[in-house]
Amino acid sequence: MEAVGCNESIQRGDGGEVYNSRMKITHRNADGSPRYTNHLITQTSPYLRQHAHNPVEWYPWGVEAFERARRENKPVHLSIGYSACRWCHVLEEESFEDEATAGILNDLFVNIKVDREERPDIDRIYQIAQQMLTQRGGGWPLTMMLAPDSQRPFFGGTYFPKEARHGLPAFKDLLLRVAEFYRDHAPELRAQNDALMAAFVELDAPPASATVAFTDAPVALFRQQSERVFDARNGGFGGAPKFPQPQMIARLLRDWRASADGPQPDLQALYMATLSLRRMAEGGLNDQLAGGFCRYTVDATWTIPHFEKMLYDNGALLAVYAQAAVATGDQAYARVALETAQWTMREMQSADGGYYSSLDADSEGHEGKFYVFEREEVRAALTAEEFKVFAPRYGLTEPANFEGRWHLYTAASLEDLASASALAPRRLVELLASAREKLLALRAMRVRPARDDKVLTSWNALMIRGMAIAARALGRADLADSAARALAFIRGTMWRDGRLVATYMAGKAHLNAYLDDYVYLIDAILELQQVRFRADELSFAQQLIEVVLGRFEDKDGGGFYFTSDDHEVLIHRLKPFSDDAIPAGNGIAAIVLLRFGHLLGEPRYLAAAERALAAAWPALSQHPQGHATLLTALEELLHPPRIVLIRGAAEAVEGWRAELARLYAPRRIVLAIGIDASGLPLALADKPARAGGAVAYVCRASTCSAPLDSLAALVSELRETQAD
Repeated sequence: MEAVGCNESIQRGDGGEVYNSRMKITHRNADGSPRYTNHLITQTSPYLRQHAHNPVEWYPWGVEAFERARRENKPVHLSIGYSACRWCHVLEEESFEDEATAGILNDLFVNIKVDREERPDIDRIYQIAQQMLTQRGGGWPLTMMLAPDSQRPFFGGTYFPKEARHGLPAFKDLLLRVAEFYRDHAPELRAQNDALMAAFVELDAPPASATVAFTDAPVALFRQQSERVFDARNGGFGGAPKFPQPQMIARLLRDWRASADGPQPDLQALYMATLSLRRMAEGGLNDQLAGGFCRYTVDATWTIPHFEKMLYDNGALLAVYAQAAVATGDQAYARVALETAQWTMREMQSADGGYYSSLDADSEGHEGKFYVFEREEVRAALTAEEFKVFAPRYGLTEPANFEGRWHLYTAASLEDLASASALAPRRLVELLASAREKLLALRAMRVRPARDDKVLTSWNALMIRGMAIAARALGRADLADSAARALAFIRGTMWRDGRLVATYMAGKAHLNAYLDDYVYLIDAILELQQVRFRADELSFAQQLIEVVLGRFEDKDGGGFYFTSDDHEVLIHRLKPFSDDAIPAGNGIAAIVLLRFGHLLGEPRYLAAAERALAAAWPALSQHPQGHATLLTALEELLHPPRIVLIRGAAEAVEGWRAELARLYAPRRIVLAIGIDASGLPLALADKPARAGGAVAYVCRASTCSAPLDSLAALVSELRETQAD
């Protein structure tokens, strides 16, 4: 789809960069004004606004659309996608911008467009429904047809082409058949809807048993299952398309650490984690020039990505690369973590502090155009000496790998290059660095992929957590500062009258927050406290916990609903336990409740976490591979984390904290609290500080050590007790 008029084709970034924009107007009147404007024009979501001038009469999800559908007895055509979604854009260009297709949609349906990132509650429900109806996997764009009086779906699918191909019907033909079926088969549809709702009920976990005997058997089974699907050649798990799966990698690092001090360390778990991280970093999944990871690769070798970059992926990967750097001492992981963090701060953090959501896969209408190079273009930009080493290093001596051009990946090791070129390693590194700098400057002159500038609380929390972990692991205060700025933005903009909101864009913060928003943020706050302690932030985390317990918990059945008790009523209230691209909210809820329960001596938190694990136990024990986050909660229920409280003069406690940060200890919480700290909860305030120096207390569950008045004594205490 060609843009008409440059004002719709570009937007400016904070640093003056030119970004491609999805706000394109295809149909115009003679005076240049948009021919069509629909009900999405008032929305803040960039994804919804990009459809505001389609000839389709789109509505946002809400009362107005459903009232019209009921009044006119038309089925609802629900289309769910997101701004960086490649096939969502294809569907728009082929069908939603086509006036003939739009005419059918407007005549026979009431059309609702949903941004799945703003409304994950709606998306999750209808993704499950689509899989039930079609017995196929879901995805985006999601196309669902709903009964107007009940919002229940009777037909579903994902992308449908404009013309019939690849076994898929033409979208226009499909619309006509669906409308006819709705008109002529109402009784059958009602029966199907009843069966679908019964299936939703069956998906719900049974009420938690009061007599669950928790064991670490699911942890051991996860370890076995991971090895069965591990790609021993390329790293990662399974085949193409290949997703990073940072939760699985983090879990394997924890498995290794739990065994590291025993007679048989699980070196295979460490190998699976580190090979996966190394191959992902070397591949085209990782932006070799600017840092930052794409969402997945279409091949099993991590070479050709789906070029969109999502904040949530990069937050999780930042954390696990930083953890691997500490666990192994390998500076390659530290370098990747730092490059990911720097890309985030440079391209994804607003002047106000919040992190943006995503970068598109496309630029100027072509997937990957921003990232790929012509070989002669590279040769012309570099010196002969630079090109001689850059070309074999990044695959330019191999055949073109993306539509006749080259997408950069690490094709040759530094050792092989040094041997082949007879260059000193230091000179080789200098040449590669200068070449990357030149190509990055060359690439910066291109029109960038569109950036979705909305700020999502949950995704910001994942990046705050990643930045905090990386700040601690790498000793980088700038990363902690970035995380603190984002947290301050959320507290100042998205915390209102004792409740969070889910999204912010263009000066408007709105939408009732979800479980993930709350528990991810609690987790992020605790990680940030381990870099630099702030009593007011810890108090904020406690306020968030109380909302989770008061508004989201299933008091009878155990666990936590995805939506609050005062949320809009949808066709089902989900209580999800499994991980997907992001961690399961129930898993993070159980983890933070256990940690804060032990930290603050609060039995209510511990009991709620145990009820959640009891509710999840049947799924967790049978299918642990899909529940890596809950496995960590289970591990910490069975083996409570060690809490190290360091009190005293600011400089002294910071020195002790930095020393402990040199070790990978995933089952340890370290808080360095200065002598001047005020407003501490009782469980922390009753550990007296030491004037002029530092003192430490090591606690597990409800038992704490005697005060340890030297760093050597603290290290000795930690070494003599169980590995954490």
